[in-house]
Amino acid sequence: MPVIEITDPADERVRDYFRLTDVALRRRLEPENGLYLAESEKVIRRALSAGHRPRSYLMGRRWLTDLVDLVEQAERDGIPVYVGADDVIEEMTGFHLHRGALASMHRPVLPAYGELVRDARRVLVLEDIVDHTNVGAIFRSAAALGVDAVLITPRCADPLYRRSVRVSMGTVFQVPWTRIEPWPAAVSDLQAVGFSVASLALREDAVSLDELVADLPERLAIVLGTEGDGLGSRTVETSDLVVRIPMSGEVDSLNVAAASAVVLWATRPESPRAP
Repeated sequence: MPVIEITDPADERVRDYFRLTDVALRRRLEPENGLYLAESEKVIRRALSAGHRPRSYLMGRRWLTDLVDLVEQAERDGIPVYVGADDVIEEMTGFHLHRGALASMHRPVLPAYGELVRDARRVLVLEDIVDHTNVGAIFRSAAALGVDAVLITPRCADPLYRRSVRVSMGTVFQVPWTRIEPWPAAVSDLQAVGFSVASLALREDAVSLDELVADLPERLAIVLGTEGDGLGSRTVETSDLVVRIPMSGEVDSLNVAAASAVVLWATRPESPRAP
């Protein structure tokens, strides 16, 4: 299929890219219709490397040269590559495409969480974290610090939402993830297969992160909660232990994305153990 020039920002062939506001994406494209958007060369290439299938591409003219290998592969696979002037694309999408390219991608089928954690040693559970920026940042830390899998609860923000993917720099495609439900009943499922479930919460009976690191369980599930209210009481009560990050300067807590980076670095496989 040849490259297709788009001159009308209302061309129905590029409906996937119309008005990419938060509301429009939730209603029209993600996730009910089985699609998500990948933005920028790096993100698109990471999605393709993870085996995700593109439905179409949209790019500015100069990117036909910069992404020539992707364009040629798309032509061989019969995947449309739409190209347009900057002002046409901006009117179509509602923003300036300064990262050069967008791809409408088919969503992969998510595995069952039991399958995902079968051989895992360290997993991260995101409970009801609704901010897409935080979800993307957490995935970036998870990829950088060697997490085996990320499990997200039913009300957690979508890791494949455009903002999450962008903030993660495409690392949402590198870290295995799926949804875990029913939650928090599934805490017992993790415990049944040998995970010690550690919830991060500001509780008087919480142990410090230093204490956890000094005697790390062989299999560890770290649970992080939503930014405002934190973890649900049932989650905390059914966990094996509650953990807090030691603080100073009259600060009692960190943003959830920052907290994830601290905890994942401290519990990384090569972290030092107490003698």
